[in-house]
Amino acid sequence: MVVRPIKTDRIESGKQTIYEALDKHIESLSEGSILVVTSKIISLCEGRTVPVKESAKESLIRRESDYYMPEGSNRYGFQFTITKNTLIPDSGIDKSNAGGPYVLWPSDPQNTANDIRKYLRGRFKLAKVGVLITDSTCIPLRWGTIGIALAHSGFRPLRNYIGKPDLFGRPFKVSRAGVASGLAAAAVVVMGEGDEQTPIAILEDLSFVEFQDNDPTRRDINELIVERKDDLYGPFLESVKWKRGGGISR
Repeated sequence: MVVRPIKTDRIESGKQTIYEALDKHIESLSEGSILVVTSKIISLCEGRTVPVKESAKESLIRRESDYYMPEGSNRYGFQFTITKNTLIPDSGIDKSNAGGPYVLWPSDPQNTANDIRKYLRGRFKLAKVGVLITDSTCIPLRWGTIGIALAHSGFRPLRNYIGKPDLFGRPFKVSRAGVASGLAAAAVVVMGEGDEQTPIAILEDLSFVEFQDNDPTRRDINELIVERKDDLYGPFLESVKWKRGGGISR
């Protein structure tokens, strides 16, 4: 796999559409590639920003989240939430690389991923092309951020090993490889988190990716979601007295 980061102009809130940005900075795209776009520049293009003086961050977090942890249950100034079926600090809201305002997550990452793929197929006359929208988060008991997939389009996000044999012929019972998640992690580490100004990347040489002609269906998306009670980390997640936020993830 090859990850090719794309340098862009500084993207500012409401100054251009995501398609204008892609028109300017994506000169070519090959068959069987995936375009990775950070959620931050999609949000900026959508104008999904709130001036710091106009709203308390805590109220924004609660409004955007599906669930949030009660006050006093968080550390380091962050508030853990479940937003769009993702465990994420502060509902994904931050101020980095945005010039000052709070930047919210895109309003509908999945719809945007589908629309960008349609645009790419039309512009570059491609049959097999994917889109991946990313952000970054942290994982328990480890320092360092890691890229995550918020939405995908044009390829299967999971590789199912259930029922297939391991090296010793024993069938897997629960294993599914997170293709979209792995691609997101690889892309984000190359795109960077600071002043690199490379919020777009092109992934190539993807022999392990199974491309699809259709947009992900609701059933496809639901296959990615694990209910808290069924999650491997369910005992931890269920021990929290979550409060209902204002977001709607499904």
